Amino acid sequence: MPSSTPESTLTAFAGFRRVASGPRSQVIAQLRKQGGGSDEVQTFVFDDSTGERLDLDLRDDASAPATEVVPPDEQATRSVGRPKLGVVAREVTLLPRHWEWLGRQPGGASVALRRLVDEARHVHADRDAQRAAREATYRFMTVIAGDLPGFEEATRALFAGEHARFDALIESWPEDLRAHLNRLAAAAWSAA
Repeated sequence: MPSSTPESTLTAFAGFRRVASGPRSQVIAQLRKQGGGSDEVQTFVFDDSTGERLDLDLRDDASAPATEVVPPDEQATRSVGRPKLGVVAREVTLLPRHWEWLGRQPGGASVALRRLVDEARHVHADRDAQRAAREATYRFMTVIAGDLPGFEEATRALFAGEHARFDALIESWPEDLRAHLNRLAAAAWSAA
């Protein structure tokens, strides 16, 4: 699961009420000021770019900034590759004909793969942004609105690209929740 970056924008909800939104450091400061959220309602913090719920350490320790709690299996980092340049070695499984073709490319397999990925990212940027918006909206919806009436139908409308139907299905949901869903899903409707 990808973790958020220091530049990430976050949104915090106490129940269905948005209690903080903005740059990561600002949201963390607001939550610390509020004492970590409401006592009677659990506060959830979401990464706006992925829709993932984050577990943040909000203790008021002046010696260290608030950090995301990272599972032990994600703590290990690889040193293979060129980490200082952002190059990380990972395993790729290909058929022999693919390796043969890559071996004949100028610069070798790594250069050819990077070029192919960059070309695909450029060609499919709109579709990828649309898919990412739908997935982020779905992740957020699942955590916070999974028990609300019309949740399953709203999810179907989201993935079918049915904007008007999605809006109609979430119309009865709390205002802060609807506003955040519409913000997250904005790119999901662009090519629909």
